[in-house]
Amino acid sequence: MPTGCAVTAEPVVVAGVRISHPDRIVYPDLGLSKADIARYYGQVSKWMVPHVRTRPLTLVHCPNGMAGPCTYMKHSKLWGPDVLRRVSIPEKTKVGNYMVADDLAGIIGTVQMGVLEIHTWNSTADDVERPNRIVWDLDPGDRVTWPTVVEAARHVRDVLRTLGLESWVKTTGGRGLHVVAPLTPRRDSSECLAFSRAVAEALRRSAPMLYTTAFAKQGRAAHILIDYLRNNRTNTSIAAYSTRARAGAPVSVPIAWSELTVGLRPESFTVKTVPQRLARLRRDPWHAYWTCRQRVSDAAMRALSRV
Repeated sequence: MPTGCAVTAEPVVVAGVRISHPDRIVYPDLGLSKADIARYYGQVSKWMVPHVRTRPLTLVHCPNGMAGPCTYMKHSKLWGPDVLRRVSIPEKTKVGNYMVADDLAGIIGTVQMGVLEIHTWNSTADDVERPNRIVWDLDPGDRVTWPTVVEAARHVRDVLRTLGLESWVKTTGGRGLHVVAPLTPRRDSSECLAFSRAVAEALRRSAPMLYTTAFAKQGRAAHILIDYLRNNRTNTSIAAYSTRARAGAPVSVPIAWSELTVGLRPESFTVKTVPQRLARLRRDPWHAYWTCRQRVSDAAMRALSRV
């Protein structure tokens, strides 16, 4: 028998995308490799693709996984895989080239690039100036308990209902929550930002000991920051089912309002557990989100201006 022959690992291909260095460990605490993350996205693709399709992306690039530094990548790079679509979007002083993942192959393309987080715009590439959703990011300070975060998300939902808007909730892969209101794209990004800020400020005035809209870290350990700036024109929020560049390989997960209880443990949603969750579900917790047709009315804008 010949000796001294090198063993060549079988190439890993997911959705037609060849994964280079598939055995590179990207989550050392769990021993998860680059190939494992690609396979995870393959398992959740039916659920994830509708959340990212057609939306410009901002990516968190971690070429050495959690063992090395990560950087935010906003604009397209020439070396990005061809499975990612490029779109040109006017910015303040230049035209920016952004990436769009329209299908599973596009998502796997980000994995091949060494990306551990996928963040999406609130608008689509073919209607950039008019968002089709508004996101309120509830970011709790270190002394805020999970039951308080749960109650805060319900409070946001109730306020939105008084303004004629239904909303959905998802975990962020951290201690916070996103409350998301889908929109028929009518108003431009500046109007959506003004509306989201007005809602946040109304909440702050209703419970100033709990809510804040001040972004400085100092002095808000006991407060929940209502981050309305996710709705600025080029700003983004973590995509549903995206991994996070954090220990434990947490995942941002859409949930039903009925699931949002004090007993829920958002840290339990990880690369290892989310495919099992989806296999058990009878239907998408956000099934009604996709057919919801609503808009920010003039009456809602006027009501907030009087609060």
